[in-house]
Formats: sequence, structure tokens, C-alpha cells
Amino acid sequence: MAGGWARDGAVSEQIEATISDELARLKARSLPQGESRTHCAECEEPIPEARRVALPGVKLCIDCMAERDRHVPARGGYNRSGSKDSQLK
Repeated sequence: MAGGWARDGAVSEQIEATISDELARLKARSLPQGESRTHCAECEEPIPEARRVALPGVKLCIDCMAERDRHVPARGGYNRSGSKDSQLK
């Protein structure tokens, strides 16, 4: 059952489209490639062999990667429904 000006299933379609967009963005990320380093590119600490095997092409140790991930800016969400004013036009 839709409310207002939306047709039946519109909310579900918006949610599915948002999820599909995010999955496509994640799949498009570039992963490390090539030969893994034996020591971290930032702190020169040894990178464990298990990490090098699990992530071919890894350049950073776990601590440096975790620190880098903490500083990734948050992404804004999508407002696919628009404002109510735009629906009235």
C-alpha cells in the first residue's frame, strides 16, 4: 500500500536501488595487486605471511591500514524520493 503520491512498491524499489548502487561501488573498488611487501610501506614493521597470502599485493600492516580506514570520510546517502513540493508539480 502506497501513501501520498507514491505508487505501490515505490519505497521497496528505492531501497533496492540504493543497495544495488552501493554494491556496484564496492565491487568497483581497486584491490591491491602485484607482489605483497614483506614490510609495511608506512611503519616498516613486518607484514605477517598470513596477511600477505590472504591479500595479494598488500602494502600496509594491519595497524597502519586500520589507522587509514579511521580517516575515510563518511559518504552521504541518497534521497531518491525528492521533496514533497517536487511531487506536487
